[in-house]
Amino acid sequence: MDVQSASLIGMGLAAVGMAGSGIGIGYIFGKMIEAVARQPEAEPILSKYAWIGFALVEAIALYALVLAFIIMGQA
Repeated sequence: MDVQSASLIGMGLAAVGMAGSGIGIGYIFGKMIEAVARQPEAEPILSKYAWIGFALVEAIALYALVLAFIIMGQA
């Protein structure tokens, strides 16, 4: 396998982290909606934690994107 093929495979594997982040974001907000449906008065507290969790999971997606671009620059 040549170097260019290996770098393309590496870029694809790095981009898989973005798919995992999408699943994580959906899980965070799905559970928040479920919790607010059960206990509406807890919405302000849950909203704050959901947005913090969203930001952390989105940072993982950005790291995966940057890693894919770094691999692309090396090829």
